[in-house]
Amino acid sequence: MPEARSRQFRELLKRGQTLVRDQWRRRGRWPGARALQQLRERWWNRPVREPLHERLRTRWRNSRTHDRWQRTPPQQRGTWRLVAVSGTVGLAVAAGSVLAAGPWDTGQRDAERARAARGPGAGGERHPGNTAPSAAPVLAALGAPGAVPSPDSGEDAVPSPTGGGLADALEPLLDDPALGTDRSASVVDVTTGRQVFGTGAKDAVVPASTIKLATGAAALSALGPDHRIKTTVVRGGGDGIVLVGGGDPTLTARAAKGEGPASLRALADGTAGALKKSGTTSVRLGYDTSLYSGPGLHPIGPNENISPVTPLMADEGRLDNSDHGPAARSQDPAADAAKTFASMLRDRGVAVTGDPRPQEAGKHPRPLATVRSQPLSALVERMLTNSDNDIAEALARQTAVASGEPASFAGAAKAVAARLKTLRLPVSGARIADGSGLDRDDHVSAALLAQVLVRAADIGHPELRPLLTGLPVAGFSGTLRTRYGADTVGRGVVRAKTGTLTGVNTLAGSVVDADGRLLVFAFMTNGTTDPQGAQRALDTMASALANCGCR
Repeated sequence: MPEARSRQFRELLKRGQTLVRDQWRRRGRWPGARALQQLRERWWNRPVREPLHERLRTRWRNSRTHDRWQRTPPQQRGTWRLVAVSGTVGLAVAAGSVLAAGPWDTGQRDAERARAARGPGAGGERHPGNTAPSAAPVLAALGAPGAVPSPDSGEDAVPSPTGGGLADALEPLLDDPALGTDRSASVVDVTTGRQVFGTGAKDAVVPASTIKLATGAAALSALGPDHRIKTTVVRGGGDGIVLVGGGDPTLTARAAKGEGPASLRALADGTAGALKKSGTTSVRLGYDTSLYSGPGLHPIGPNENISPVTPLMADEGRLDNSDHGPAARSQDPAADAAKTFASMLRDRGVAVTGDPRPQEAGKHPRPLATVRSQPLSALVERMLTNSDNDIAEALARQTAVASGEPASFAGAAKAVAARLKTLRLPVSGARIADGSGLDRDDHVSAALLAQVLVRAADIGHPELRPLLTGLPVAGFSGTLRTRYGADTVGRGVVRAKTGTLTGVNTLAGSVVDADGRLLVFAFMTNGTTDPQGAQRALDTMASALANCGCR
């Protein structure tokens, strides 16, 4: 009987399909209400009126799978049910996680995703303007030579822009009167590593904060992206202990949130625990800043954009609750950090006699507790996204220490320049004076900055990849958050490091053009008198690359 009904159902279904097909062919559209009514009447006039779920249940009961299931022991059935339910729940949770994460998870680092969703992201440079809206899908994939089949061949070849095409697009924009007296540009095709457009590309000019790309490249090359900076407490003489600065400017005295910067509170916890374990309840506290040499004050003098450069500081010596951008700074960050640490020890039941004082730890001190910074890759990303001058100077000195040079402004500059040369970058005519770009004695070329980014995309230099992932996203993060309006072509496509000093405006980063070709660029201008106009002109040039096949 079930088989007869099954045959009747198939026959009815076939007739219905024929009716629908005939109606479609005659009318060129889906059958109207009358035809559907006829189909419904034919259906209800047939002897098969069994609901669909009943028919499916009948077929299941007469199937071999049902017979096999009935012969399965109850314990095994339960196991199968558990596995099926677990798999279904797992798929649902995974799908929910993907939907909740959104497009920012496509190659975008966590820190940048968080910054894009919350308040203004102005960095060490002043970038006035209104807060940009929350981020939409913005990221184009960054390619790397050799990582995928060459886009220069095959049916799916992505055409390379030509010098003439780029000149047609960029040269009129370089004539913008808002740009200064010295203008230079370099655009490089990442796939080939060749410059496809340049004007004054080899001329060394003041780069402002775009020099942080060079600082980051040198530090990553010297230390590797996984390197972490240590802050340690060691035994001193007698009842003394010494807080030893290792050069981590992101060490924080604030309450820790997740896997964030190294915590001074955690260091106090570890120190108090070790002291109590040894029966010590009272200590004298010293602090060691001997890792760095030379003057700690930047040549620009006391400034809200940078603290005195010292290997021991908490929260970059900021006197407010900010974590980026201009802020009032401590004049002696090391002493202030030591005083804060002493207070934390007292709160944990360890008496600290007197005030903390400068003291070297000695050659082979016994450690009591240690905390480590986030990986160097995260520090580089934070430096670039927020244009963080304190991190930049710290990374330059870390490069000096790794290279056997004095950890001073001069030693750091020498070490950074040497690392850039080791990376086979065009350093001819370049002068490195500091790591942050605040010093006007810095002079580099657009060609050098562009080639730093090319090297970061090279499959042979994965250690440099944070130079790309740390770039601010136009209209969404860091120092580009308040630039590039909602209708701007480059919004969400341009990723670039900004540079701003009085009379100096620069922009260097990456962009995927209209044909899907990955380009890097460096646009530099000195002698500007209209900083907002100069920024808009540079942003327009980067947007022109995003909108251009330029062949």
